[in-house]
Amino acid sequence: MVSNIDFFKGCLSNEFNATLQLISSLPKDKLNYKPHPVNRSAYEIVEHLLAHTIDLKVILENSACEETMTCSFDSIEQACTMLTDYWKAAEASIAKLDDTSWETEPVELFVNGQSFVTLPRFQMMWFFFFDMIHHRGQLSSYVRPMGGKNPAVYGYSADTI
Repeated sequence: MVSNIDFFKGCLSNEFNATLQLISSLPKDKLNYKPHPVNRSAYEIVEHLLAHTIDLKVILENSACEETMTCSFDSIEQACTMLTDYWKAAEASIAKLDDTSWETEPVELFVNGQSFVTLPRFQMMWFFFFDMIHHRGQLSSYVRPMGGKNPAVYGYSADTI
């Protein structure tokens, strides 16, 4: 039977490529695109995804995390480099954890200085991981209206057949 931490490591590794491919597919000159005034722009979603990759490492190494809301970048290429660096740092941190640290140690999440929730580390990591997948899904719905082509994230897309 695969442990929760080993399953998470596999999921984290798989999702890296999907996230990197999606960010790479964004038209560089249309990052201000948003489908509606209340939505984040493509740029804002990418910077939020980058911020979450910073948070993953913080959660893995600490008992508290002040959520990083944004992480500025100057180009898609820089965003991809940053994503790679932050993601690999999180993977290096999780490789050092044992099952007990993963499953039982509490991590408190702060949002704008206010305590939001305290969860065992593994639940906090899944919480952030699923939120990242959610935001990547948002971003994938922007690609075609921006003039780009959606990459094959979970198999073929209509743009890769």
